[in-house]
Parts: sequence; C-alpha cells; structure tokens
Amino acid sequence: MFPAPIHTKGPFAVISYRVAVIIALVLWLIPLLAIALTSVRSLEDISKGNLWGWPSKFLLIENYSAVFTTTPMAIFLLNSILITVPTVIGAIALAAMAGFALAKYKFRGNILLFAMFIAGNFIPFQILMIPVRDLMIGLGMYDSIGGLVAFHIAFQSGFCTLFMRNFIKALPDALIEAARMEGVSEVNIFFRIILPLVRPALAALAVLIFTFVWNDYFWALILAQTDSVRPVTAGLQSLKGMWVASWQLISAGSIIAALLPVSIFFMMQRHFIAGLTLGATKE
Repeated sequence: MFPAPIHTKGPFAVISYRVAVIIALVLWLIPLLAIALTSVRSLEDISKGNLWGWPSKFLLIENYSAVFTTTPMAIFLLNSILITVPTVIGAIALAAMAGFALAKYKFRGNILLFAMFIAGNFIPFQILMIPVRDLMIGLGMYDSIGGLVAFHIAFQSGFCTLFMRNFIKALPDALIEAARMEGVSEVNIFFRIILPLVRPALAALAVLIFTFVWNDYFWALILAQTDSVRPVTAGLQSLKGMWVASWQLISAGSIIAALLPVSIFFMMQRHFIAGLTLGATKE
C-alpha cells in the first residue's frame, strides 16, 4: 500500500521525518506566534522595536477590549457575517441545482455549458476589477452589502457548480431512473434523493466558500468604501491611525477575525474530510 507507514522505514528515514515535521511546524507557526505576541504587547514595546522579543508586559484584556471599544470592529464583523452567510447559502443552492442538471440531464449544449463553468474559474479576477466596479455603480449596488453578496454568489457559483456536478455525476443513474419509474417528481428526486446523498460534499463546500468569502480582501477594497459596509478584512486597514499604526490592535483584530472561520472548520471537520474523500475509495 502507498504511502507506506513511516514506522516501517529505517531509523534514518524515521528521524528525518520527525525533524522535517518539527521544522515545517515551526516555520508555519512563526508568523502566527509573532501576531499573537504583538496582540498582547504595549505600544511602547512596539515603538522601541521589540517586535520579536518577550513582551515587557502582557495587555491581553486591554488590547482585545480596545479593539471593540475604540474601533468599529463589531460593525466589521457583523458586515462579514451579513456578506458571508447569504453568499454561502445562495452559491451552494444554485450550484446544487446547476450541478444536478449538468450531471443527470442530457440536453443540447450540456458540455459547452459545463466548459463555460470551468473556463470561468480560470479568469484572473484582477482583470474583472474595472468592469465589475462599473457594473455595480450602474446597478446602484456599489458600496452596499447587497452588492457584495450578489457579486460573491455570482463569482463563487462557477467553482461550486464544478464541484457539485462532479459529485452528483458519480451517483448511479439507476437510482434516479428507479425513482422516476415509481412516479417521483424531479423536484422530489432532487430534494429527497440527491441532496441527502451529497450532504458531505455540501458541508465541505460550505466550509470552503465560507473561508474564501470571509477572507476576501481584494473585492472588499474594490466594492466597499464606507465602514458601514466594509467586512472585517478591509476594516482592519482602518485600525491604523493617522500618525501611529496601532499594530497591537491590528494584530488583536486579525486574531479575532480568524476565530470564526477556524471554529467553523473544527465544527465541520468530520463532514469536511468526508466530503473531500467522498468517492476516493471503493468498498
């Protein structure tokens, strides 16, 4: 079986593996550790250049509470939730229906339509910046929560449809044909047969899209201009003062912003792994 368990290898391979894991773990955690330490430093420490040393005093409660009392962080977090949750629901709902149609219905242009979904995922989003911005202004949706939600649903639906189409395509056609012969309507086939079978894929996709949209920074800068609309990723930029950058508050805000997607990942971890590995093995 490949890959072979590490304990079946020789002593050199085992020691090299353990050393490589420790090095990779340290390299991975250094930026996160630096941000965590900065979030509890005093501004005086940062001004003196103590960026990597041990903090002279820990201001955990003071810095994290200051993020909410001296900045609009609560509004930014609420905006992110108002943008991300409808986007995840809308994109996955559209993708599930489109994926079902592309996977199980034979019609003229099926392959061409599927190819368009695939091609859309490879267009660099930077070149769409000006057209999308002008479109939102023309529609009167610029600098609004609704505009960001509509754009993200449209932008994420391509990848979601590709993802769902491939999962639904792997389901046996005989199952659907048997339901049709029993007189089950197409709507009930979708809701009562297809959706329960692809539940792990839906959960995995929900975690992925939630993370993508929550962490979006580029479009938040392009399509949002005011604090009442900015999500938390763009809002962190406004925590910088005019003369002095409060890096301790920015670091604390960054950790607060990361808590929700990390928590959702751990809550959905079982479904996420099941969705990603669905169909990878055969009984």
